[in-house]
Amino acid sequence: MTIRGIHHASVLVTDLNRAREFYEGILGLSINPSRPGKSFDGLWYDVGNEQIHLIVADAHDLGDETALYPGIRRHVALRVEDLKGLETRIRAAGLPIFPSSSGRPVLFCRDFDGNAFELIES
Repeated sequence: MTIRGIHHASVLVTDLNRAREFYEGILGLSINPSRPGKSFDGLWYDVGNEQIHLIVADAHDLGDETALYPGIRRHVALRVEDLKGLETRIRAAGLPIFPSSSGRPVLFCRDFDGNAFELIES
């Protein structure tokens, strides 16, 4: 199993318009309109071959990173070669795995400290 690179990093924001001022106005990033919609509000920005995914969260949700499904929390998405093999190793370590709520062939997990990861086979 080889990690092939970072796919995207997710950033939680409470005010999408204010966030756009920073990511577009200050950083100069452009929205990627080809990304699929989600059941929650947000935007995708291309950063080279990788992306930043802004996810709108309520202010009270920002403090507890382990409370909700990892896909709508801060996380790093990794490109992996063998998703099934990695799933087996994660389960063997006793860590929970969360399938994508979209039905995509993607898994979410947390490390031993609660940091969230999205694993995308590519």
